[in-house]
Amino acid sequence: MPIAYLHILEGRSPEVKEELVKSLTQSICECLKTNPEQVRILINEVPKGNWAVGGTLKE
Repeated sequence: MPIAYLHILEGRSPEVKEELVKSLTQSICECLKTNPEQVRILINEVPKGNWAVGGTLKE
């Protein structure tokens, strides 16, 4: 059973996250030759104040 952990910045709509999950599930199934029912995806939405790139917080 494949499990994908995603860490993304908070603020995306439920529709965008749904499309992300569908697309990622399809890719995992194609690569690993498995069924969508076997794929698990966990999304961790990180507040912008807790995410830094290049030494700068993404506020």
